[in-house]
Amino acid sequence: MSSITDFITNLGAPVVLPILIFVFALVLGQRPGRAFRSALLIGIGFVGIGLVITLLIEQIGPAAEGMAERLDVDLNVIDVGWPSTSAIAFGSQVGAFVIPIGLAVNIVLLAVGLTRTLDIDLWNYWHIAFTGALVAIVTDSILWGFAAAAIHMVILLALADWSAPWIQEYYNFPGISLPHGTSAPYVVLAIPLNWVFDRIPVVRDWKADPEAIQRRFGIFGESIILGLVLGILLGILGGLSVTGILQLGVNLAAVMLLLPRMVAILMEGLIPISEAAREFVQRRFPGRNLYIGLDSAIAVGAPAVIATALLMVPITLLIAIILPGNRVLPFGDLATMPFIVCMMVPIFKGNIFRSVVAGAIAIAGGLYIATWISPTFTQAARNVNFQAPGNATQLSSLVDGANPFTGVFYGVAQAPLIGLPLLGVAALLFAWWVSRRKPEEPATPEGEPRPEEPERASEPEEPRVPTGT
Repeated sequence: MSSITDFITNLGAPVVLPILIFVFALVLGQRPGRAFRSALLIGIGFVGIGLVITLLIEQIGPAAEGMAERLDVDLNVIDVGWPSTSAIAFGSQVGAFVIPIGLAVNIVLLAVGLTRTLDIDLWNYWHIAFTGALVAIVTDSILWGFAAAAIHMVILLALADWSAPWIQEYYNFPGISLPHGTSAPYVVLAIPLNWVFDRIPVVRDWKADPEAIQRRFGIFGESIILGLVLGILLGILGGLSVTGILQLGVNLAAVMLLLPRMVAILMEGLIPISEAAREFVQRRFPGRNLYIGLDSAIAVGAPAVIATALLMVPITLLIAIILPGNRVLPFGDLATMPFIVCMMVPIFKGNIFRSVVAGAIAIAGGLYIATWISPTFTQAARNVNFQAPGNATQLSSLVDGANPFTGVFYGVAQAPLIGLPLLGVAALLFAWWVSRRKPEEPATPEGEPRPEEPERASEPEEPRVPTGT
C-alpha cells in the first residue's frame, strides 16, 4: 500500500490530476479526444501555476530572511515549510494508507448524501495524513491516527460544500469546491469576522477590493503596479540591494499578471468537465449537485489574494516577534500566504483590508498552535528520518503546524477515548447540516449577511477569472 501511495505522490498533481480527470470524463460520457485535451490542459495549468508559485517563493525568500535578520529575531522553532511537512506526513504510518482512507470516506459520504464534493486532489490528502500522524504519536495508536484522518476528511468535505457558493461566485469556478487542508479551515474564521466588519461604522463602508482601488487610482491601481510597489517595499524592508529591490518588484508584478493567466488555462480544461459532471448527476440524481474538489492553487492567482499575501509577509514576521510566548520563526511558509487567505477573500468580497486583518488574526493564533505542537512535530520528523535544516532542534510550520484544525485534533488527542468520538459525531452533524443547505445559495447561518456578487473587471477573459486588469 505504501509503495502505491509513494508512486502517486511522486507523480505529483500535474500528472495525477490529468489522469484522474481523463478517466472521470470518460465515465461522464465525453468523447476520448475531448476528454484527453481537457485533462492535458488541466495538467498544463497546474505546471504553469507551480512555476509561478516557485518564482514567488524564490523571490520572497531573500527578502523575508533579510527582514528577520534586520529585526534581530531570536526564535528557536524553525518553520520548515509545506514541502517538508508534506514529506513528513506522507512518510508516516498514517500517510501510507491515507489515500484509500480519504477516498473511502469521500465515496461513503457521497453515497449517503452528506457531501456534494468529489475530492480528486489526491496529492493534498497529506493534510489529513499530517493530523493523523500527530494523533498517532500523541496516543501511541495508529488506529486513532486513522480515525483522526477520516474525521478530518469529513470536516474538509463539509467546509468545501459550505464555502462552494462563495468560491464559485467570486472566482467564477462553476461546479468547483476547494476541500484543501490549508485553506478551508479559515472559512470558519472569515464568516463571523465578516459579520463583525459589516457592523462596524465606517469600516463597513470601506471599499478595498482591487477593482475599487483601480477605479480610484487608475493605472496605479492595476494589479501589476500593485505587485511592483509591494515588491519594492518588501525589498526595502528586507535590506536588499537596489538591484535586488527592482528585481523583486518586477518579478512580483509578473506574478500578479501570470498567475491568473495560468489559472485561465486550467479552467479552459476544467469547465467542460464540470459541466458534464453536473449534467451527469442531474440526469441520474435529480436535485443533486456534484462539485469537483480541487487544490486551492487554482484560486491563489486573484489580485486580492496575492496583494493580501504580500502584505502579510512583513506583518507575519512582526507578529512573530511581538507575540508573547511565540517560539516559531516564520520562514519556509511565508510564500504560502496565498493559500492561507484564498478562501477568506471571497467571503470578504475581495476586500484587502478585511482579508489582511483576518490573516493577521489567523497567524497570531496559529503561531501559538505551531509553538504548542512543535515537540510532536519534531518527533514526527524524526520518525521518518527527516533531516532538519542547519542546527535546528525544534520544528514546526505555518501551513499545517499553525492550522486551527491541527490545534483541535492535537487537543482532543490528549483524551482520545472521549475527544475523538465526540469530534467525529460533531463532524458528521456539521456535514449533515451543510448537506441540507440549498447549493445555489451561499450557506450562511441564519442572521448573517449573504455575500454580494463581487464586482468584475471590465474586460473579463474567457473563461472568466479575476485578472485585476
